[in-house]
Amino acid sequence: MKWIEWAVIGVLIFFPFAMINQLETDLLRKTLLLELRYDAALDAAADAAAQALILNAEERKESHYESVKRVAINKEAAIQAFYETLYLNFGIADDPTAQGVLRRYIPAVAIVAYDGFYVYSEDEWTDSSGQTVMGAAWGLKKPYVYSDKAGDSFSFTLDEQVLVYSEQTRSWYEGLRSELQVSDIPLMSDAVLFNQVRQSTIVQAIQDELAFRINQHNEDALRSGVAYTFTLPSISQEDWHNTIDDVGVIAFLQGIPVGSKVYNSYAFGGSRIIKLPEIVGARKGEMKVYYRRSSPYNYPIEETFTSEKAAAQNGYMPLP
Repeated sequence: MKWIEWAVIGVLIFFPFAMINQLETDLLRKTLLLELRYDAALDAAADAAAQALILNAEERKESHYESVKRVAINKEAAIQAFYETLYLNFGIADDPTAQGVLRRYIPAVAIVAYDGFYVYSEDEWTDSSGQTVMGAAWGLKKPYVYSDKAGDSFSFTLDEQVLVYSEQTRSWYEGLRSELQVSDIPLMSDAVLFNQVRQSTIVQAIQDELAFRINQHNEDALRSGVAYTFTLPSISQEDWHNTIDDVGVIAFLQGIPVGSKVYNSYAFGGSRIIKLPEIVGARKGEMKVYYRRSSPYNYPIEETFTSEKAAAQNGYMPLP
């Protein structure tokens, strides 16, 4: 047999394998591009929700809070912005049927607020006529609560503001950890330990509720014909701690078929990109003055503002 005949036989043998490899490469490339598109759509929706959460809240409430993180929020505006942005990026803004299908793959959306959190997911309740209704809705606000071995109770926030119950004195205390005089509770005198416990409590509370809601979504999805099992993704502690540093949004998108696998991801939205500087309005003798909270001044605080212009409009003079 001549060498050219061997070459032809070799080509005939390896050609199918080459074609299969090329098809797999093309499929992998298309899958990767589709995943990147979904990532971008989910990130954009989460960011839009986080911005609407703050910007569409009642601004008149914001200047009365002592903490820059304790801002008024608008859950309904946030969830509306989330879905509108997601539909737009998926190209289904005018397709209610496709929107309904996509919603099946969103097990939960959570809002991290100053002193608690909310989860938007499928739920079941009884309406005024006694009929059982099922649909997506906001759950009740869940506080960041913790109890130590001595029976002391804590209600944490996204900063050092805390509500504490002392089992020993049977008394309640509320304020900044550094300013409260609670000598019988060791956690209150250790800033590092306090922050560690506070962060782990907030993260654990959100994780537990999300796991419960996602498991509940599995039951609803099964009745709707979705065979995919939704689970809480593995999220690094660093990502969690960055998320609970400020008010924001967490969204999940899972189970959408992409190539030979399924899409499973999450997105954090907002936080520091929407945080405004805190300007303190205080009383220096008979004079009304304002300065940033990070300044070394310690005058009696009357109110806070989100801009120097707002402080000046209310009769406060700037300190250097």
